[in-house]
Amino acid sequence: MSKRKNPFPGVGNKPTVDRHGGKRWRLRKTIKGRKIDVYLAGTYGSAEFRAEYDAAVSPPAVTSASGAVPGTFDHVITHYLSGKGFKSLEASTRKPKRGRLDAIRALIGTARLADLEPYHVENLMDRKGGPEAANRLHKELGEMYRHAQKKLGYNGPHPIDQVERRKIKSTGFHTWTDEEVQQYREHHPSGTLARLALELILGTGAARQDACAMGRQNIKGPNIWYRRGKTGQDVTLPLNLLPELRHELRLVPSDQALFFVHSKGKQFTVESFGNWFREQCEAAELPKVCRAHGLRKHGATRLAERGATEFQVMAFLAHKDPREARRYVQAANRTKMVADGLALLNLNNLSNYSEGLDNTTPQAIEKERKK
Repeated sequence: MSKRKNPFPGVGNKPTVDRHGGKRWRLRKTIKGRKIDVYLAGTYGSAEFRAEYDAAVSPPAVTSASGAVPGTFDHVITHYLSGKGFKSLEASTRKPKRGRLDAIRALIGTARLADLEPYHVENLMDRKGGPEAANRLHKELGEMYRHAQKKLGYNGPHPIDQVERRKIKSTGFHTWTDEEVQQYREHHPSGTLARLALELILGTGAARQDACAMGRQNIKGPNIWYRRGKTGQDVTLPLNLLPELRHELRLVPSDQALFFVHSKGKQFTVESFGNWFREQCEAAELPKVCRAHGLRKHGATRLAERGATEFQVMAFLAHKDPREARRYVQAANRTKMVADGLALLNLNNLSNYSEGLDNTTPQAIEKERKK
């Protein structure tokens, strides 16, 4: 005889007797990360009892002050965007991040975090159209789950952990070559704003958001200093080791506080600086893939190729950890190892070439066999 199924999962088969002798039925159950521990009114199985049970298992939605239902992506994203963590990000980081989170909210804002399954995540990533965008979605969803766990008491499943990021064959932004740097220099002579931009980004490794805000305040004695906006890391570089940049800085008008200003004397925004630098690259007839970030990568690459460690490259790029810098060092080491390996093929290094590999060798082997 099969065991009878409990019509009210989570409710024990015996009531709890209180100190007054009254009997009460206790419901203890966890549903998708939400813990339930309540006493149910009414006689077991009665209409009142069933209503109490249904209300506890499937509570009516309660809206927060923002109007979002707690436990949904809408609620978590709203809470995250209003928090200190998001507000402490640089403006250039906040804007695209908000756009990505708003896109997630438009797609699955009313869905509960506890209801999302790994295959849902896979489908959402597939809809992004490319591996880079899919991986950004993966990252943003993971951050929302971690935020909900730390700030909102969420203890349900994390389906993101069960979904792998997409593999990317591309190395990202194009890294400038030595020939492309030379071509740019030949087109934009010394003393021009375009030439200063190249030497500043190449010499300091500054991202465009940092480069466009630099000026005389960044010159500290014999050094040039800046704080990277994205990571908050300080970078100090001796100008005597950057002769091209030092020469261009000396040509900046003495009454000009910022290095990069519009024709009307106004400061570039991050977007306008990027667009302007792209135009300078096009004027030099460089490939369209040549951008400011790729020039920054060229600066890191040339350090690695000259033997800089991953920590030295990390400091140059103003990163917080050496993982990204390690890629430059590993790539440089592979190039060096290939060159060292090919050097072993130099036949002049074979000391027995004239003795052991001449025409008499087969004859000597044949005589040995006859014996």
